[in-house]
Amino acid sequence: MVEDVQRRIQSERLKKIREQEEEARKRISKIKYKIAVMSGKGGVGKSFITANLGLALAYLGKKVVILDADIHGPSIPKLLGLHGRSMSVGANGLIPLTADLGVKIVSVDFLLPSEESALIWRGPMKTSLIRELLAKVDWGEQDFMLIDLPPGTGDEPLTVVQLINDIDGVVIVTIPSDLSRIVVKKAVTFCRKLNVPILGVIENMSGFTCPESGKTYYIMGKGAGRKISKEMNVRFLGEIPLDPRISETIDEGKPFFSTYLNVEAAKRILDIAKILIDIVESKNRET
Repeated sequence: MVEDVQRRIQSERLKKIREQEEEARKRISKIKYKIAVMSGKGGVGKSFITANLGLALAYLGKKVVILDADIHGPSIPKLLGLHGRSMSVGANGLIPLTADLGVKIVSVDFLLPSEESALIWRGPMKTSLIRELLAKVDWGEQDFMLIDLPPGTGDEPLTVVQLINDIDGVVIVTIPSDLSRIVVKKAVTFCRKLNVPILGVIENMSGFTCPESGKTYYIMGKGAGRKISKEMNVRFLGEIPLDPRISETIDEGKPFFSTYLNVEAAKRILDIAKILIDIVESKNRET
């Protein structure tokens, strides 16, 4: 008797999961291109890259939505000036918030009661939250979805690439240190084992050019991104230099790209956005 009840409960739970997965895929089917941004380790500026690539794509005329899938450390809202805000519910589900240049944002940060709140969750609960967000948000018609994944190759990245079975690829972010180079290789291996296309590697914090002398100092090391790309046979998308204005805008909760359009770091981000557009649109033309 008890076993029959347990089987029924399990069957109903699995049915609900399948229904949510089907609804999630139906809702995001109106988004042309889905790109995840990941790294092998924390502290490489992955969320900064995601947020500002979204702005650059929007600047180029694309409709963009960003899913902040970093459950324990959501930072996209802070990077784009939306920290402390909440999502509302419309006729078709949760409504993403709108950042600069019209970029839409969905984040667990918008669901928390305060900035001190912490989600002390195990893997299944995180998986369930990502699935529910994909199934209950009114994503609308978009050109690009960027998914900001937490560091590593655990529950959240696995959930995203399994749920979004038509994902166009992954962008991997590193910094110029040899340690980062070693760890990021694991992210490349993760993608290959799951047959997820790797769109390329971005090296963040690649060097600081003194505005007075014009000399470049490689504070974090040099060349790890290019080395990874060569060793793992993946495309190198570009380098983003260190710039004090980046930390300034992060602290102030302002979008870096649209605040400092004409500085070198923003120009490099724009160049990478153009490359990504060319990659995914070329693949689309081929099919």
